[in-house]
Amino acid sequence: MNITGTIDRPHTHDPQKQAPMIPSTSEPSGSATSDVTTIGANASRQNRTREMQLIPEAMARAHMHDRMREADAQRQAVRLVAARRMQRRAERVSMRARRALAMAVMH
Repeated sequence: MNITGTIDRPHTHDPQKQAPMIPSTSEPSGSATSDVTTIGANASRQNRTREMQLIPEAMARAHMHDRMREADAQRQAVRLVAARRMQRRAERVSMRARRALAMAVMH
C-alpha cells in the first residue's frame, strides 16, 4: 500500500526518504534570492540587546542622581534651619545686652 503524504502530514519525517522538491515552472528561477541582508538586523538586534542590558545600570545611575539631589536639598534645609536658630539666639543675646546696658545707664 503506497500512501502519499501531505505537507501537514508527511508520510515520513525523515527528510532523506521524502520526495525531492521540484521547482515549479510558474515561478521564475532565482526568485527566492534574499534581497534583504540580515547583517544590519543582527547588528541592530545586538545593539538593542546591549542597550537593554544597560537599562538597569542607567536606571540605577538616575536613581543615585535623584538620591544625591535629595540629600543635597536636605543638607541645605538643615543648614537653613540651623542658621535661623543661630540668628534667633543672636537676636535674644542682643536684646539681653541692650536691656543690661539700659539698666546700667538708668542706675
